[in-house]
Amino acid sequence: MCGLSGELRLDGRPADVAAVARMTAAMQRRGPDGVGVHAAGPVALGHRRLKIIDLSERGAQPMSDAELGLTVVFNGCIYNYRELRDELAAAGYRFFSTSDTEVVLKAYHRWGTRCVDRFAGMFAFAVHERDSGRVVLARDRLGIKPLYVTADAHRIRFASTLPALLAGGGVDTDIDLVALHHYLSFHAVVPPPRTILTGVRKLPQATIRVIEPDGTSTDEVYWRPDFTRQAEQASWTPADWRDAVGERLRTAVRRRMVADVPVGVLLSGGLDSSMIVALLAEAGQADLATFSVGFEAAAGESGDEFHYSDIVAKHFGTDHHQIMVPGEALLPAVDAAVEAMSEPMVSHDCVAFYLLSQEVSRHVTVVQSGQGADEVFAGYSWYPPLAGVARDQAVDAYLGVFSDRSHADIAAVVAPGYALETDASRGFVQGHFAAPGAETVVDAALRIDSTIMLVDDPVKRVDNMTMAAGLEARTPFLDHELVELAAACPPERKLAAGGKGVLKDISRALLPAEVIDRPKGYFPVPAIRHLSGPFLDRVTSALSDPAAQRRGLFRPDWVKTMLAAPNDNRTRLGANALWQAALLEMWLQTHGI
Repeated sequence: MCGLSGELRLDGRPADVAAVARMTAAMQRRGPDGVGVHAAGPVALGHRRLKIIDLSERGAQPMSDAELGLTVVFNGCIYNYRELRDELAAAGYRFFSTSDTEVVLKAYHRWGTRCVDRFAGMFAFAVHERDSGRVVLARDRLGIKPLYVTADAHRIRFASTLPALLAGGGVDTDIDLVALHHYLSFHAVVPPPRTILTGVRKLPQATIRVIEPDGTSTDEVYWRPDFTRQAEQASWTPADWRDAVGERLRTAVRRRMVADVPVGVLLSGGLDSSMIVALLAEAGQADLATFSVGFEAAAGESGDEFHYSDIVAKHFGTDHHQIMVPGEALLPAVDAAVEAMSEPMVSHDCVAFYLLSQEVSRHVTVVQSGQGADEVFAGYSWYPPLAGVARDQAVDAYLGVFSDRSHADIAAVVAPGYALETDASRGFVQGHFAAPGAETVVDAALRIDSTIMLVDDPVKRVDNMTMAAGLEARTPFLDHELVELAAACPPERKLAAGGKGVLKDISRALLPAEVIDRPKGYFPVPAIRHLSGPFLDRVTSALSDPAAQRRGLFRPDWVKTMLAAPNDNRTRLGANALWQAALLEMWLQTHGI
Protein backbone atom coordinates (compact mmCIF):
# COMPACT_ATOMS: atom_id res chain seq x y z
CA MET A 1 0.00 0.00 0.00
CA CYS A 2 1.64 3.16 -1.14
CA GLY A 3 1.46 6.32 -3.23
CA LEU A 4 2.70 6.54 -6.80
CA SER A 5 3.33 9.43 -9.17
CA GLY A 6 4.83 10.08 -12.56
CA GLU A 7 5.27 12.25 -15.61
CA LEU A 8 5.54 11.58 -19.33
CA ARG A 9 6.88 14.50 -21.36
CA LEU A 10 5.43 15.03 -24.83
CA ASP A 11 7.65 17.91 -26.00
CA GLY A 12 11.01 16.18 -26.27
CA ARG A 13 12.31 17.51 -22.97
CA PRO A 14 13.46 15.37 -20.03
CA ALA A 15 10.87 14.70 -17.37
CA ASP A 16 10.56 17.29 -14.62
CA VAL A 17 12.08 15.25 -11.80
CA ALA A 18 11.60 18.09 -9.31
CA ALA A 19 7.85 18.14 -9.99
CA VAL A 20 7.64 14.35 -9.58
CA ALA A 21 9.58 14.64 -6.33
CA ARG A 22 7.09 17.25 -5.07
CA MET A 23 4.16 15.01 -5.99
CA THR A 24 5.80 12.09 -4.26
CA ALA A 25 6.55 14.11 -1.13
CA ALA A 26 2.89 15.17 -0.93
CA MET A 27 1.97 11.51 -0.35
CA GLN A 28 4.32 10.92 2.56
CA ARG A 29 1.52 9.75 4.85
CA ARG A 30 0.44 7.10 2.34
CA GLY A 31 3.93 5.65 2.41
CA PRO A 32 5.97 6.60 5.48
CA ASP A 33 8.45 3.72 5.15
CA GLY A 34 10.37 4.67 2.02
CA VAL A 35 10.67 6.98 -0.96
CA GLY A 36 12.14 6.70 -4.44
CA VAL A 37 12.25 8.53 -7.78
CA HIS A 38 13.32 7.04 -11.13
CA ALA A 39 14.04 9.09 -14.25
CA ALA A 40 14.66 7.92 -17.80
CA GLY A 41 14.54 10.65 -20.43
CA PRO A 42 10.94 11.83 -20.90
CA VAL A 43 9.59 9.62 -18.09
CA ALA A 44 9.96 9.96 -14.34
CA LEU A 45 8.26 7.82 -11.70
CA GLY A 46 7.96 8.44 -7.96
CA HIS A 47 6.86 6.27 -5.06
CA ARG A 48 6.13 6.38 -1.33
CA ARG A 49 6.21 2.99 0.37
CA LEU A 50 4.21 1.44 3.21
CA LYS A 51 5.89 -1.90 4.00
CA ILE A 52 3.38 -4.74 4.05
CA ILE A 53 4.93 -7.54 1.95
CA ASP A 54 8.71 -8.07 1.76
CA LEU A 55 9.81 -5.63 4.42
CA SER A 56 13.36 -5.52 3.03
CA GLU A 57 14.74 -2.90 0.68
CA ARG A 58 14.51 -5.43 -2.15
CA GLY A 59 10.82 -4.51 -2.35
CA ALA A 60 11.53 -0.78 -2.74
CA GLN A 61 10.04 1.18 -5.63
CA PRO A 62 10.22 2.38 -8.34
CA MET A 63 11.24 -1.17 -9.24
CA SER A 64 13.19 -1.80 -12.44
CA ASP A 65 14.26 -4.94 -14.26
CA ALA A 66 17.00 -4.04 -16.76
CA GLU A 67 16.80 -7.44 -18.42
CA LEU A 68 13.10 -7.04 -19.14
CA GLY A 69 13.35 -3.29 -19.86
CA LEU A 70 10.53 -2.43 -17.45
CA THR A 71 10.04 -0.11 -14.49
CA VAL A 72 6.92 -0.19 -12.29
CA VAL A 73 5.34 1.82 -9.51
CA PHE A 74 2.52 0.01 -7.74
CA ASN A 75 -0.05 0.80 -5.06
CA GLY A 76 -2.12 -1.96 -3.50
CA CYS A 77 -1.84 -5.66 -2.81
CA ILE A 78 -2.05 -8.71 -5.08
CA TYR A 79 -3.47 -11.35 -2.75
CA ASN A 80 -2.63 -14.27 -5.04
CA TYR A 81 0.93 -13.07 -5.71
CA ARG A 82 2.52 -16.25 -4.33
CA GLU A 83 0.61 -18.47 -6.74
CA LEU A 84 1.45 -16.16 -9.65
CA ARG A 85 5.09 -16.05 -8.59
CA ASP A 86 5.25 -19.86 -8.68
CA GLU A 87 3.69 -19.88 -12.15
CA LEU A 88 6.11 -17.26 -13.43
CA ALA A 89 9.11 -19.00 -11.87
CA ALA A 90 8.08 -22.22 -13.62
CA ALA A 91 8.10 -20.24 -16.88
CA GLY A 92 11.72 -19.23 -16.26
CA TYR A 93 11.45 -15.85 -14.54
CA ARG A 94 14.01 -15.09 -11.82
CA PHE A 95 13.05 -13.07 -8.74
CA PHE A 96 15.26 -10.86 -6.60
CA SER A 97 12.58 -10.04 -3.97
CA THR A 98 9.58 -11.65 -2.31
CA SER A 99 7.30 -8.68 -3.06
CA ASP A 100 4.03 -8.62 -4.94
CA THR A 101 5.38 -5.58 -6.83
CA GLU A 102 7.92 -7.76 -8.60
CA VAL A 103 5.15 -10.21 -9.47
CA VAL A 104 3.26 -7.33 -11.14
CA LEU A 105 6.37 -6.42 -13.13
CA LYS A 106 7.05 -9.99 -14.30
CA ALA A 107 3.36 -10.68 -14.94
CA TYR A 108 3.21 -7.61 -17.19
CA HIS A 109 6.17 -8.89 -19.19
CA ARG A 110 4.65 -12.37 -19.46
CA TRP A 111 1.03 -11.52 -20.24
CA GLY A 112 1.05 -7.88 -21.31
CA THR A 113 -1.67 -5.47 -20.27
CA ARG A 114 -4.12 -8.29 -19.61
CA CYS A 115 -2.01 -9.46 -16.71
CA VAL A 116 -4.72 -7.69 -14.71
CA ASP A 117 -7.09 -10.59 -15.46
CA ARG A 118 -4.88 -12.80 -13.29
CA PHE A 119 -4.68 -10.45 -10.32
CA ALA A 120 -6.89 -11.01 -7.29
CA GLY A 121 -6.47 -7.83 -5.32
CA MET A 122 -6.61 -4.07 -5.20
CA PHE A 123 -4.18 -2.13 -7.31
CA ALA A 124 -3.18 0.87 -9.32
CA PHE A 125 0.09 0.78 -11.21
CA ALA A 126 2.15 2.44 -13.88
CA VAL A 127 4.60 0.53 -16.08
CA HIS A 128 7.22 2.20 -18.28
CA GLU A 129 8.49 0.20 -21.23
CA ARG A 130 12.07 1.31 -21.80
CA ASP A 131 12.33 0.22 -25.43
CA SER A 132 8.97 1.49 -26.72
CA GLY A 133 8.71 4.52 -24.43
CA ARG A 134 5.13 3.49 -23.69
CA VAL A 135 3.54 4.11 -20.27
CA VAL A 136 0.70 1.86 -19.14
CA LEU A 137 -1.69 2.76 -16.31
CA ALA A 138 -4.17 0.31 -14.76
CA ARG A 139 -6.64 0.27 -11.92
CA ASP A 140 -8.36 -2.62 -10.10
CA ARG A 141 -11.85 -3.87 -10.92
CA LEU A 142 -13.69 -2.12 -8.08
CA GLY A 143 -11.55 1.03 -8.02
CA ILE A 144 -10.28 0.40 -4.50
CA LYS A 145 -6.96 2.03 -5.35
CA PRO A 146 -7.12 5.53 -6.87
CA LEU A 147 -5.27 7.06 -9.82
CA TYR A 148 -5.58 10.70 -10.91
CA VAL A 149 -4.34 12.20 -14.18
CA THR A 150 -3.68 15.73 -15.46
CA ALA A 151 -2.42 16.65 -18.91
CA ASP A 152 -1.56 19.54 -21.21
CA ALA A 153 0.24 19.90 -24.54
CA HIS A 154 3.64 19.35 -22.90
CA ARG A 155 3.17 16.48 -20.46
CA ILE A 156 0.94 13.94 -18.76
CA ARG A 157 1.15 13.49 -14.99
CA PHE A 158 -0.49 10.95 -12.72
CA ALA A 159 -0.61 10.28 -8.98
CA SER A 160 -2.46 8.33 -6.32
CA THR A 161 -4.01 11.52 -4.94
CA LEU A 162 -5.35 14.70 -6.45
CA PRO A 163 -3.47 16.96 -4.01
CA ALA A 164 -0.23 15.34 -5.18
CA LEU A 165 -0.96 16.57 -8.70
CA LEU A 166 -1.58 20.05 -7.30
CA ALA A 167 1.83 19.88 -5.63
CA GLY A 168 3.37 19.24 -9.04
CA GLY A 169 1.94 22.55 -10.28
CA GLY A 170 0.35 23.69 -13.51
CA VAL A 171 -3.12 22.22 -12.88
CA ASP A 172 -6.28 23.94 -14.17
CA THR A 173 -8.25 24.42 -10.95
CA ASP A 174 -11.47 25.81 -12.45
CA ILE A 175 -14.60 24.11 -11.16
CA ASP A 176 -15.95 21.38 -13.46
CA LEU A 177 -19.64 22.30 -13.77
CA VAL A 178 -20.83 18.77 -14.52
CA ALA A 179 -18.88 17.47 -11.53
CA LEU A 180 -20.44 20.17 -9.34
CA HIS A 181 -23.88 19.05 -10.50
CA HIS A 182 -23.04 15.46 -9.58
CA TYR A 183 -21.62 16.56 -6.22
CA LEU A 184 -24.91 18.23 -5.32
CA SER A 185 -27.01 15.39 -6.78
CA PHE A 186 -25.23 12.29 -5.53
CA HIS A 187 -24.08 13.43 -2.03
CA ALA A 188 -20.59 14.31 -3.23
CA VAL A 189 -20.07 11.39 -5.61
CA VAL A 190 -18.42 12.53 -8.84
CA PRO A 191 -18.36 9.58 -11.25
CA PRO A 192 -15.21 8.99 -13.28
CA PRO A 193 -13.49 10.31 -15.21
CA ARG A 194 -14.41 13.74 -13.83
CA THR A 195 -13.30 15.38 -10.61
CA ILE A 196 -14.46 18.68 -9.14
CA LEU A 197 -11.51 20.34 -10.94
CA THR A 198 -11.54 20.81 -14.71
CA GLY A 199 -7.84 20.01 -15.00
CA VAL A 200 -7.86 16.65 -13.21
CA ARG A 201 -9.40 13.38 -14.31
CA LYS A 202 -9.35 9.98 -12.68
CA LEU A 203 -8.68 6.72 -14.46
CA PRO A 204 -11.95 4.76 -14.21
CA GLN A 205 -11.94 1.50 -12.30
CA ALA A 206 -11.30 -1.73 -14.24
CA THR A 207 -9.49 0.26 -16.92
CA ILE A 208 -6.14 -0.15 -18.68
CA ARG A 209 -4.75 2.97 -20.35
CA VAL A 210 -1.89 2.61 -22.83
CA ILE A 211 -0.11 5.95 -23.44
CA GLU A 212 2.22 6.19 -26.40
CA PRO A 213 5.31 8.46 -26.32
CA ASP A 214 3.46 11.11 -28.34
CA GLY A 215 0.63 11.24 -25.78
CA THR A 216 -2.01 9.37 -27.76
CA SER A 217 -3.75 6.82 -25.61
CA THR A 218 -6.28 4.01 -25.67
CA ASP A 219 -8.47 2.78 -22.83
CA GLU A 220 -9.69 -0.78 -22.36
CA VAL A 221 -12.32 -1.75 -19.79
CA TYR A 222 -11.35 -5.27 -18.77
CA TRP A 223 -14.12 -6.20 -16.29
CA ARG A 224 -17.80 -5.47 -15.83
CA PRO A 225 -20.26 -7.63 -13.84
CA ASP A 226 -23.36 -8.54 -15.84
CA PHE A 227 -26.16 -8.56 -13.21
CA THR A 228 -28.10 -11.23 -15.07
CA ARG A 229 -29.13 -14.73 -14.06
CA GLN A 230 -26.91 -17.62 -15.13
CA ALA A 231 -28.41 -20.80 -16.58
CA GLU A 232 -26.30 -23.10 -14.42
CA GLN A 233 -27.71 -21.46 -11.28
CA ALA A 234 -31.36 -21.49 -12.32
CA SER A 235 -32.24 -24.41 -10.04
CA TRP A 236 -30.36 -23.13 -6.99
CA THR A 237 -32.30 -23.03 -3.75
CA PRO A 238 -31.83 -20.40 -1.01
CA ALA A 239 -29.55 -22.91 0.72
CA ASP A 240 -27.47 -23.27 -2.45
CA TRP A 241 -27.00 -19.50 -2.63
CA ARG A 242 -26.16 -19.38 1.07
CA ASP A 243 -23.49 -22.04 0.69
CA ALA A 244 -22.00 -20.64 -2.53
CA VAL A 245 -21.80 -17.06 -1.27
CA GLY A 246 -20.51 -18.26 2.09
CA GLU A 247 -17.66 -20.18 0.52
CA ARG A 248 -16.73 -17.29 -1.75
CA LEU A 249 -16.76 -14.90 1.22
CA ARG A 250 -14.55 -17.22 3.22
CA THR A 251 -12.06 -17.24 0.37
CA ALA A 252 -12.17 -13.43 0.18
CA VAL A 253 -11.44 -13.07 3.90
CA ARG A 254 -8.59 -15.62 3.80
CA ARG A 255 -7.01 -13.90 0.81
CA ARG A 256 -6.84 -10.65 2.72
CA MET A 257 -4.77 -12.13 5.52
CA VAL A 258 -1.72 -12.18 3.21
CA ALA A 259 0.87 -9.88 4.81
CA ASP A 260 4.22 -9.85 6.56
CA VAL A 261 2.67 -7.74 9.35
CA PRO A 262 -0.34 -8.31 11.69
CA VAL A 263 -3.87 -7.76 10.29
CA GLY A 264 -6.75 -6.40 12.40
CA VAL A 265 -10.45 -5.62 11.81
CA LEU A 266 -12.42 -2.36 11.96
CA LEU A 267 -15.41 -3.61 13.97
CA SER A 268 -18.39 -1.29 13.83
CA GLY A 269 -20.74 -3.81 15.40
CA GLY A 270 -22.78 -4.06 12.20
CA LEU A 271 -23.42 -7.30 10.34
CA ASP A 272 -20.65 -6.86 7.77
CA SER A 273 -17.63 -6.26 9.97
CA SER A 274 -18.96 -8.77 12.51
CA MET A 275 -19.06 -11.44 9.81
CA ILE A 276 -15.42 -10.75 8.97
CA VAL A 277 -14.45 -11.28 12.61
CA ALA A 278 -16.50 -14.48 12.73
CA LEU A 279 -14.94 -15.89 9.57
CA LEU A 280 -11.42 -15.08 10.75
CA ALA A 281 -12.17 -16.83 14.04
CA GLU A 282 -13.59 -19.79 12.12
CA ALA A 283 -10.36 -19.94 10.11
CA GLY A 284 -8.35 -20.15 13.32
CA GLN A 285 -7.01 -16.61 13.50
CA ALA A 286 -5.64 -16.10 17.00
CA ASP A 287 -5.12 -12.86 18.93
CA LEU A 288 -7.23 -10.89 16.46
CA ALA A 289 -7.15 -7.14 17.16
CA THR A 290 -10.48 -5.34 16.64
CA PHE A 291 -11.22 -1.62 16.81
CA SER A 292 -14.40 0.43 17.32
CA VAL A 293 -14.89 4.19 17.54
CA GLY A 294 -17.49 6.34 19.28
CA PHE A 295 -18.33 10.01 19.82
CA GLU A 296 -20.19 12.08 22.36
CA ALA A 297 -23.94 12.26 21.89
CA ALA A 298 -25.54 15.41 20.45
CA ALA A 299 -29.14 16.56 19.90
CA GLY A 300 -30.37 13.37 21.50
CA GLU A 301 -28.50 11.14 19.04
CA SER A 302 -26.12 8.51 20.34
CA GLY A 303 -22.56 8.71 19.06
CA ASP A 304 -21.50 5.09 19.36
CA GLU A 305 -22.53 1.51 18.72
CA PHE A 306 -20.29 -0.04 21.34
CA HIS A 307 -23.10 -2.25 22.61
CA TYR A 308 -22.98 -4.34 19.45
CA SER A 309 -19.23 -4.30 18.86
CA ASP A 310 -18.70 -5.38 22.47
CA ILE A 311 -21.01 -8.36 21.92
CA VAL A 312 -18.98 -9.51 18.94
CA ALA A 313 -15.60 -8.89 20.58
CA LYS A 314 -16.61 -10.83 23.68
CA HIS A 315 -18.17 -13.68 21.69
CA PHE A 316 -14.97 -14.26 19.71
CA GLY A 317 -12.48 -13.25 22.39
CA THR A 318 -10.74 -10.58 20.32
CA ASP A 319 -8.14 -8.12 21.54
CA HIS A 320 -10.67 -5.32 21.40
CA HIS A 321 -9.92 -1.58 21.42
CA GLN A 322 -12.86 0.71 22.19
CA ILE A 323 -11.91 4.21 21.07
CA MET A 324 -14.03 6.99 22.55
CA VAL A 325 -13.24 10.33 20.92
CA PRO A 326 -13.42 13.27 23.36
CA GLY A 327 -15.40 16.27 22.18
CA GLU A 328 -12.37 18.56 22.06
CA ALA A 329 -10.61 16.25 19.58
CA LEU A 330 -13.40 16.32 17.01
CA LEU A 331 -13.18 19.85 15.61
CA PRO A 332 -9.45 19.67 14.76
CA ALA A 333 -10.11 16.31 13.14
CA VAL A 334 -12.62 17.91 10.77
CA ASP A 335 -9.90 20.00 9.14
CA ALA A 336 -7.43 17.12 9.23
CA ALA A 337 -9.93 14.85 7.47
CA VAL A 338 -10.67 17.50 4.82
CA GLU A 339 -6.94 17.84 4.18
CA ALA A 340 -6.72 14.05 3.70
CA MET A 341 -9.48 13.99 1.07
CA SER A 342 -8.40 13.53 -2.53
CA GLU A 343 -11.82 14.91 -3.50
CA PRO A 344 -14.46 16.61 -1.34
CA MET A 345 -16.53 13.95 0.45
CA VAL A 346 -19.54 15.10 2.43
CA SER A 347 -20.14 12.07 4.64
CA HIS A 348 -19.43 12.67 8.31
CA ASP A 349 -18.10 9.10 8.29
CA CYS A 350 -14.88 10.60 6.92
CA VAL A 351 -14.09 12.20 10.27
CA ALA A 352 -14.90 8.97 12.10
CA PHE A 353 -12.65 6.93 9.80
CA TYR A 354 -9.89 9.51 10.08
CA LEU A 355 -9.83 9.41 13.87
CA LEU A 356 -10.26 5.65 13.99
CA SER A 357 -7.40 5.16 11.55
CA GLN A 358 -5.05 7.42 13.49
CA GLU A 359 -5.54 5.28 16.58
CA VAL A 360 -5.56 1.90 14.83
CA SER A 361 -2.27 2.62 13.05
CA ARG A 362 -0.58 2.69 16.46
CA HIS A 363 -1.36 -1.03 16.80
CA VAL A 364 -1.46 -2.61 13.33
CA THR A 365 -0.59 -1.69 9.73
CA VAL A 366 -3.34 -3.66 7.95
CA VAL A 367 -7.06 -3.99 8.71
CA GLN A 368 -10.03 -5.66 7.11
CA SER A 369 -13.19 -3.60 6.78
CA GLY A 370 -16.82 -4.31 5.88
CA GLN A 371 -17.26 -1.65 3.17
CA GLY A 372 -19.22 -2.68 0.09
CA ALA A 373 -21.63 -5.23 1.52
CA ASP A 374 -24.62 -2.87 1.33
CA GLU A 375 -24.04 -2.00 -2.33
CA VAL A 376 -23.22 -5.57 -3.35
CA PHE A 377 -25.91 -7.38 -1.34
CA ALA A 378 -28.73 -4.75 -1.31
CA GLY A 379 -28.53 -3.52 2.27
CA TYR A 380 -29.78 0.03 1.80
CA SER A 381 -33.34 1.19 2.35
CA TRP A 382 -33.83 2.40 -1.21
CA TYR A 383 -33.58 -1.05 -2.82
CA PRO A 384 -36.86 -2.68 -1.66
CA PRO A 385 -39.08 0.12 -3.09
CA LEU A 386 -37.46 -0.44 -6.50
CA ALA A 387 -38.46 -4.11 -6.66
CA GLY A 388 -41.91 -3.46 -8.05
CA VAL A 389 -41.04 -0.56 -10.35
CA ALA A 390 -41.61 -0.82 -14.11
CA ARG A 391 -38.51 -0.46 -16.25
CA ASP A 392 -39.73 2.73 -17.92
CA GLN A 393 -40.10 4.31 -14.47
CA ALA A 394 -36.73 3.11 -13.19
CA VAL A 395 -34.73 6.31 -13.55
CA ASP A 396 -37.36 8.43 -11.79
CA ALA A 397 -37.70 5.85 -9.04
CA TYR A 398 -33.96 5.58 -8.48
CA LEU A 399 -33.37 9.32 -8.42
CA GLY A 400 -36.36 9.72 -6.12
CA VAL A 401 -34.77 7.56 -3.44
CA PHE A 402 -31.06 8.14 -4.07
CA SER A 403 -30.37 11.68 -5.27
CA ASP A 404 -29.95 14.57 -2.85
CA ARG A 405 -31.86 17.13 -4.86
CA SER A 406 -33.42 17.70 -8.28
CA HIS A 407 -31.93 19.65 -11.18
CA ALA A 408 -34.25 22.56 -10.39
CA ASP A 409 -33.20 22.52 -6.75
CA ILE A 410 -29.53 22.67 -7.75
CA ALA A 411 -30.20 25.77 -9.83
CA ALA A 412 -31.60 27.40 -6.70
CA VAL A 413 -28.43 26.58 -4.77
CA VAL A 414 -25.55 27.55 -7.07
CA ALA A 415 -24.87 30.96 -8.56
CA PRO A 416 -26.01 31.42 -12.19
CA GLY A 417 -22.48 31.08 -13.57
CA TYR A 418 -22.22 27.57 -12.10
CA ALA A 419 -25.62 26.25 -13.17
CA LEU A 420 -26.08 23.77 -16.01
CA GLU A 421 -28.92 24.04 -18.50
CA THR A 422 -29.21 20.27 -18.80
CA ASP A 423 -29.70 17.72 -16.02
CA ALA A 424 -26.30 16.01 -16.27
CA SER A 425 -26.89 13.74 -13.29
CA ARG A 426 -30.17 12.43 -14.64
CA GLY A 427 -28.51 11.81 -17.99
CA PHE A 428 -25.75 9.87 -16.27
CA VAL A 429 -28.24 7.59 -14.51
CA GLN A 430 -30.27 7.12 -17.70
CA GLY A 431 -27.17 5.97 -19.55
CA HIS A 432 -26.36 3.39 -16.91
CA PHE A 433 -29.89 2.07 -16.64
CA ALA A 434 -30.07 1.72 -20.44
CA ALA A 435 -26.86 -0.30 -20.73
CA PRO A 436 -27.11 -4.01 -21.63
CA GLY A 437 -27.49 -6.50 -18.79
CA ALA A 438 -29.15 -5.83 -15.42
CA GLU A 439 -32.36 -7.81 -15.82
CA THR A 440 -34.42 -5.93 -13.23
CA VAL A 441 -34.62 -2.42 -11.83
CA VAL A 442 -33.01 -3.63 -8.61
CA ASP A 443 -30.19 -5.17 -10.68
CA ALA A 444 -29.69 -1.85 -12.47
CA ALA A 445 -29.61 0.05 -9.17
CA LEU A 446 -27.13 -2.40 -7.67
CA ARG A 447 -24.97 -2.18 -10.78
CA ILE A 448 -24.66 1.60 -10.70
CA ASP A 449 -24.20 1.62 -6.93
CA SER A 450 -21.54 -1.12 -6.79
CA THR A 451 -19.53 0.01 -9.81
CA ILE A 452 -19.89 3.81 -9.52
CA MET A 453 -21.36 5.16 -6.29
CA LEU A 454 -19.49 2.69 -4.09
CA VAL A 455 -16.17 3.47 -5.77
CA ASP A 456 -16.42 7.23 -5.34
CA ASP A 457 -17.94 7.35 -1.89
CA PRO A 458 -17.39 4.57 0.68
CA VAL A 459 -14.34 3.02 -1.01
CA LYS A 460 -12.62 6.35 -1.62
CA ARG A 461 -13.48 7.48 1.90
CA VAL A 462 -11.84 4.42 3.46
CA ASP A 463 -8.74 4.65 1.24
CA ASN A 464 -8.20 8.35 1.91
CA MET A 465 -8.74 8.23 5.66
CA THR A 466 -6.82 5.04 6.39
CA MET A 467 -3.90 6.00 4.17
CA ALA A 468 -3.69 9.36 5.94
CA ALA A 469 -2.53 7.28 8.90
CA GLY A 470 -0.29 4.93 6.92
CA LEU A 471 -2.86 2.17 7.40
CA GLU A 472 -3.86 -0.34 4.73
CA ALA A 473 -7.57 -1.25 4.58
CA ARG A 474 -8.74 -4.41 2.82
CA THR A 475 -12.36 -5.00 1.84
CA PRO A 476 -13.34 -8.67 1.41
CA PHE A 477 -16.88 -7.83 0.29
CA LEU A 478 -15.26 -6.26 -2.79
CA ASP A 479 -13.44 -9.41 -3.84
CA HIS A 480 -14.22 -9.44 -7.56
CA GLU A 481 -15.24 -13.10 -7.60
CA LEU A 482 -17.66 -12.50 -4.73
CA VAL A 483 -19.08 -9.45 -6.53
CA GLU A 484 -19.59 -11.50 -9.70
CA LEU A 485 -21.49 -14.16 -7.78
CA ALA A 486 -23.58 -11.56 -5.96
CA ALA A 487 -24.44 -9.89 -9.29
CA ALA A 488 -25.83 -13.19 -10.55
CA CYS A 489 -27.84 -13.80 -7.37
CA PRO A 490 -31.60 -13.13 -7.82
CA PRO A 491 -32.59 -9.77 -6.27
CA GLU A 492 -35.20 -11.42 -4.07
CA ARG A 493 -32.48 -13.40 -2.29
CA LYS A 494 -30.58 -10.20 -1.54
CA LEU A 495 -33.69 -8.23 -0.53
CA ALA A 496 -34.92 -10.95 1.85
CA ALA A 497 -35.00 -10.34 5.61
CA GLY A 498 -34.99 -6.57 5.13
CA GLY A 499 -31.88 -6.56 2.94
CA LYS A 500 -28.67 -8.59 2.65
CA GLY A 501 -30.81 -11.69 3.06
CA VAL A 502 -28.20 -14.11 1.76
CA LEU A 503 -25.56 -12.67 4.12
CA LYS A 504 -27.95 -12.96 7.05
CA ASP A 505 -28.55 -16.60 6.11
CA ILE A 506 -24.81 -17.23 6.30
CA SER A 507 -24.44 -15.33 9.56
CA ARG A 508 -27.06 -17.40 11.46
CA ALA A 509 -24.46 -20.07 12.10
CA LEU A 510 -21.73 -17.56 12.92
CA LEU A 511 -23.04 -14.63 14.97
CA PRO A 512 -25.27 -13.89 17.96
CA ALA A 513 -28.81 -13.15 16.77
CA GLU A 514 -28.77 -9.75 18.46
CA VAL A 515 -26.13 -8.56 16.00
CA ILE A 516 -27.85 -10.02 12.94
CA ASP A 517 -31.36 -8.68 13.56
CA ARG A 518 -30.43 -5.26 14.90
CA PRO A 519 -31.52 -2.05 13.14
CA LYS A 520 -29.08 -0.90 10.49
CA GLY A 521 -26.47 1.44 11.90
CA TYR A 522 -23.99 3.97 10.54
CA PHE A 523 -20.81 5.64 11.73
CA PRO A 524 -22.53 8.37 13.77
CA VAL A 525 -20.85 11.72 14.33
CA PRO A 526 -23.70 13.70 15.95
CA ALA A 527 -21.78 16.97 16.32
CA ILE A 528 -21.50 17.21 12.53
CA ARG A 529 -25.02 16.02 11.76
CA HIS A 530 -26.38 18.63 14.17
CA LEU A 531 -24.28 21.75 13.65
CA SER A 532 -23.88 24.17 16.56
CA GLY A 533 -21.21 26.00 18.51
CA PRO A 534 -17.67 25.75 17.12
CA PHE A 535 -18.77 23.38 14.35
CA LEU A 536 -21.29 25.90 13.08
CA ASP A 537 -18.62 28.60 13.42
CA ARG A 538 -16.28 26.53 11.23
CA VAL A 539 -18.95 26.14 8.57
CA THR A 540 -19.78 29.83 8.67
CA SER A 541 -16.10 30.70 8.38
CA ALA A 542 -15.66 28.54 5.28
CA LEU A 543 -18.64 30.07 3.49
CA SER A 544 -17.67 33.64 4.38
CA ASP A 545 -13.95 33.28 3.64
CA PRO A 546 -12.61 35.77 1.06
CA ALA A 547 -11.80 32.85 -1.26
CA ALA A 548 -15.43 31.73 -1.08
CA GLN A 549 -16.64 35.27 -1.74
CA ARG A 550 -14.39 35.58 -4.80
CA ARG A 551 -15.47 32.22 -6.11
CA GLY A 552 -19.17 32.88 -5.61
CA LEU A 553 -20.21 29.23 -5.94
CA PHE A 554 -23.46 29.47 -4.01
CA ARG A 555 -26.32 31.96 -4.13
CA PRO A 556 -25.89 34.43 -1.24
CA ASP A 557 -29.59 34.30 -0.36
CA TRP A 558 -29.46 30.49 -0.16
CA VAL A 559 -26.40 30.59 2.11
CA LYS A 560 -28.09 33.16 4.35
CA THR A 561 -31.17 30.95 4.66
CA MET A 562 -29.05 27.89 5.48
CA LEU A 563 -27.04 29.70 8.15
CA ALA A 564 -30.20 31.02 9.77
CA ALA A 565 -31.48 27.48 10.32
CA PRO A 566 -28.39 25.23 10.02
CA ASN A 567 -30.10 21.97 10.93
CA ASP A 568 -33.49 22.45 9.32
CA ASN A 569 -32.48 21.91 5.72
CA ARG A 570 -31.56 18.41 4.68
CA THR A 571 -31.31 16.67 1.36
CA ARG A 572 -33.57 13.81 0.29
CA LEU A 573 -31.18 11.33 1.91
CA GLY A 574 -30.93 13.30 5.11
CA ALA A 575 -27.57 15.00 4.63
CA ASN A 576 -27.17 18.43 6.18
CA ALA A 577 -27.39 20.79 3.18
CA LEU A 578 -25.28 23.46 4.87
CA TRP A 579 -22.52 21.00 5.69
CA GLN A 580 -22.50 19.76 2.08
CA ALA A 581 -21.91 23.26 0.73
CA ALA A 582 -19.39 24.22 3.41
CA LEU A 583 -17.42 21.01 3.00
CA LEU A 584 -16.80 21.79 -0.66
CA GLU A 585 -15.52 25.26 0.22
CA MET A 586 -13.41 23.87 3.05
CA TRP A 587 -11.77 21.39 0.66
CA LEU A 588 -11.08 24.01 -2.00
CA GLN A 589 -9.60 26.43 0.53
CA THR A 590 -7.53 23.75 2.25
CA HIS A 591 -5.89 22.87 -1.04
CA GLY A 592 -5.25 26.49 -2.00
CA ILE A 593 -7.91 26.74 -4.71
